[in-house]
Amino acid sequence: MQQETPLPQNPSAKPAASGPSERLRFGDNRSFQIELRRRIDGFFGTNGISQVDNWQMYLKSAIILACFVTSYALLVFASRTFWMGIPLAVLLGLTMAGIGFCVQHDGGHNAYSKHRAINKLAAMTLDLIGGSSYVWHFKHAVIHHTYVNITGWDTDIDFGRLARISPHQKLLPFHRWQHLYLWPLYGFLAIKWQLFDDFQYIITGRLGRHRVPRPRRKDLAVFIVGKVVFFLWVFAIPLMFHPFLAVLFYYGIAVLVLGLVLSMIFLLPHCVGQADFPLPITGSQSIEKPWAQHQAGVTLDFAQSNWAATWLLGGLNYHLEHHLFPTICHVNYPAMSKIVRETCREFGVPYRAHPTFIEGVVSHYRWLRQMGMPDNGS
Repeated sequence: MQQETPLPQNPSAKPAASGPSERLRFGDNRSFQIELRRRIDGFFGTNGISQVDNWQMYLKSAIILACFVTSYALLVFASRTFWMGIPLAVLLGLTMAGIGFCVQHDGGHNAYSKHRAINKLAAMTLDLIGGSSYVWHFKHAVIHHTYVNITGWDTDIDFGRLARISPHQKLLPFHRWQHLYLWPLYGFLAIKWQLFDDFQYIITGRLGRHRVPRPRRKDLAVFIVGKVVFFLWVFAIPLMFHPFLAVLFYYGIAVLVLGLVLSMIFLLPHCVGQADFPLPITGSQSIEKPWAQHQAGVTLDFAQSNWAATWLLGGLNYHLEHHLFPTICHVNYPAMSKIVRETCREFGVPYRAHPTFIEGVVSHYRWLRQMGMPDNGS
């Protein structure tokens, strides 16, 4: 028997009526998910810890936003040489990624605060750095989090003809070299969604196979104002002090750093040989595994013992914990991971992790190479 998983899968998403029109069903044995939820809730209740509104989160947000403002101000108003400008542009790209990982991501999942307005404000920092919090909500919080690694359903593993990420995608001759040419192209991810993808989604109302509602009223106003503010601080203000080519050059450095970092952190947990790539049962709109077991099969952690990575990446190295509990603030993930690991062991559910970030990168490289070869069952 199968259970239809309502969209959105988590409380961070909008009502199902405003979500994608197509849905998959997952297995209905929710005993693992229920027991895990009971243990996690018990942990927070016993220790008197709040699942959201943690002081560490507010302090971290202030530090990252201050670094962002400082690196931008120094780049635009103080930098006069390449040896000053290039490191500052790199730092600007890294702080933009930090905003995405540590502020926007929690806000977009309603994991930042118990107050809706604070979550909305945190989520809108994505509009500040050139994305769209509205589009992100559907593409990431709803579609990706529900249908991770399901070919044709998860838009995050659909690179079109450019690459073959899933064994169920069509192999083209030039994919043989994707383990080499994709790495520099990852850097263009942020440019693509800042300048093209968001507008395309808003105009067409589609994310891959999924039809999603176009923004209206306040959502449309946030989208427009966000893009205007982004173009002002990225192009208009710098052009008042620097030549056009210089502005374009430093924007290129910052946004390429941003795109590469974002790609790495979100691909390593899913697009590796240790992760599953399930398909719906033939002739149905159903996935055999229940939703929580599916998440565990398609998601890996990495560098769990690296406290610096945990702080800088907004806990996204504890990626399974995030996928199972997206509405809990990421500062709690390290403590939660012990409970998740033990519960997975008891229920025979996989719990996989790359020991280090580098090992995760190597695993992704090997997966790209494997998917480009003609002898992998394609």
